[in-house]
Amino acid sequence: MGIISVENTDRLYWLGRYTERVYSTIRIFEARFDSMIDVDDLEYKAFCESQDIPNVYKSKEDFSKRYCFSLEDENSIFSNLMRAYDNAIVLREEIGSDTLSYIQLAVHAMNQAAISKAPLIGLQKVTDNIAAFWGMADDAIDESSIRNMIRVGKLVERIDLYARLKEPSEKIRREARRLTNRIDKSTMRYSPKILAHVNYLVQLDELPYETLIESVEKLVGDNS
Repeated sequence: MGIISVENTDRLYWLGRYTERVYSTIRIFEARFDSMIDVDDLEYKAFCESQDIPNVYKSKEDFSKRYCFSLEDENSIFSNLMRAYDNAIVLREEIGSDTLSYIQLAVHAMNQAAISKAPLIGLQKVTDNIAAFWGMADDAIDESSIRNMIRVGKLVERIDLYARLKEPSEKIRREARRLTNRIDKSTMRYSPKILAHVNYLVQLDELPYETLIESVEKLVGDNS
């Protein structure tokens, strides 16, 4: 395969981040859908605040439709899926056509879910295809650094999301340990000092979520 360009390294990292973002936000949406629709009209507002996205939605019904399926909403699940797709298309040579095909299938499933009378079932097909994409990447991509770049992006996004949702400390510590074990194998440029700071933060009894978000967002790149 040879040396991977800086541009494609960045694309692999963001492919990992966007696929994780789509996968996890769908799972969160599914878990909260019933209470959002049947119990708490304002739950979607708290979700927007936790994700630092503008609440441009007129109602819980508007949120459920536009946040999932609107390509005009840059923060929607569909918009993030298309960002993953755009990166995957450019990376066809690096990741292979078989791996790419699962992102394409996820886009098809999202289009079908958008017009379905049972959108949650369609969204489940999206997550199934993203999980299959990760599995195929591990199985079919021979270059370990490419697999690890995708995984680093995935883990950074997961830590960021968990911190925004104020998930339990041990849950975040687990992902931080996995990131630490993976990042050197990726050959990506990152800041060892920031990684050490992230690992320090997740060990605190009272996890400073906002500081963790700021740190993990600065981890990868020309920070060394």
